[in-house]
Amino acid sequence: MILDITQLLDICISDKLIDMVISGQKNKSEDKAVKVRIRPVILKNEIEYQVSEFVGRKVLHSNHSAADVKKKIIDYMTEDFKQAQINMTDAAATILSSKSKTLTCKYKKAGQLKVQRDLSHNRTKKYIIQEGKPVAFMIDLGVMGQDGKIIRTRYDKFRQINRFLEYIEDILPKLDKERELTIIDFGCGKSYLTFAMYYYLKELKGYNIRIIGLDLKADVIEHCNELRTRYGYDKLDFYVGDIATYKDVDKVDMVVTLHACDTATDYALAKAVKWGAEVILSVPCCQHEANRTIKSDILSPVMDYGILKERMAAIVTDAARAKLLTANGYDTQILEFIDMEHTPKNLLIRAVKSSKEDISAREKTKDMLEALNLELTIDKLI
Repeated sequence: MILDITQLLDICISDKLIDMVISGQKNKSEDKAVKVRIRPVILKNEIEYQVSEFVGRKVLHSNHSAADVKKKIIDYMTEDFKQAQINMTDAAATILSSKSKTLTCKYKKAGQLKVQRDLSHNRTKKYIIQEGKPVAFMIDLGVMGQDGKIIRTRYDKFRQINRFLEYIEDILPKLDKERELTIIDFGCGKSYLTFAMYYYLKELKGYNIRIIGLDLKADVIEHCNELRTRYGYDKLDFYVGDIATYKDVDKVDMVVTLHACDTATDYALAKAVKWGAEVILSVPCCQHEANRTIKSDILSPVMDYGILKERMAAIVTDAARAKLLTANGYDTQILEFIDMEHTPKNLLIRAVKSSKEDISAREKTKDMLEALNLELTIDKLI
C-alpha cells in the first residue's frame, strides 16, 4: 500500500511501533549522523520517542513527543537520508527519498505476526557477571550489595568490569585449556579486574590458570591477598613489584597492564614481548614522554594549544606502541575500553600473537616519529 508521509507517520508513530532505522546519507560527512534509530520509550508513565543519532563513534540520544518526532523524521528524509525501514508489531513500512526530495512511502501488513516490544528506557543488557547474582569479590569491592544488586554509584565500574571480560572472551581461542596458563597483571591496584579475570576464567570457563598481580603499593597488595585468601583463590597471588624488573617466571601467556603511567606501559609491553605472551591487554595513560618533545611545524595549529598537543602526543604514542607490537608479530587492535556515554574515554591496546612479523610497521613508525621529533621509550625497547 502506497501512502503519503503524513498518513504513514500517523499509523507508525503509535503504540504499535517497534523501531525505525533511517540510513543512507545523502551528503556524506563525518560531522553528521550516518544513521538514526527511533524507538518508543516510557518516561514518567508516558510514551515518548527516543531518537539515537550515530555520529562517528558517538551515539547522541534525545527524547521527543509524537508530534515532534514526526517533524524530525520528515526533516531527516527530505534533507539528510535516502531511506527508512519501519518495524511495527503487525506491519512493516519503508520510506525512500529521491534527489528531488520526493518521498515514496510503502506500508504492508504482516498478517497474524505479533511482536512483543520492550519499552524500557534502558534495556537490560546481558552481562558476563550478572546483576542479581551475588559474587563475593564484587560485594567486598563495593560494586554489589549482599543481594547481588549493583550499588548505584558503582554502576560504571560494573560496566567496566564486564566490558573488560568481553575483550577477554574474544581471545579465548588463543588460550590453551589443556595446561596451566600464567597471567600477569601489572599495576593491578585494588584489583577489580584481576579478581574478575580469575573468577571468569577459572570459575565460569574452567581454565587452569595462575594469575600474578603486581603493584608498587604495599598496603593495596596486602589487602588484595587478604581477599584472595578469603575466597580460596589459591592460584591468585599479589606481590609488591615492578614488571620491568620482575623475574620470577620464564613464560607468561597473557599480560595485562591497566593505567600504567607514562613509560611504565612501555616496559610492560616490552616484557610481554620478551616472554612471548600470546595475548597482551593494555590501557595506557599519562603519555608525558611524547608531550615533552613532540614538535611539528606543519602541525603548529595543533601544537599551539596545550590540550590538543597533549591529545596528539597520546594518540601518536599509542599508535607507535600498537605498530611496534605488530612489527614484533602481533595482530594488534586499538579499542575503546569504556562507552563514552557513561564514563571518560580510554583506549585499550589488544595484541594477539600471530605467526609473522611486519617489518613495514616498524618502518612506518620510524618515519612518523622522525617527522614529529620524537624518541620514544617503546621504540628502544621492542
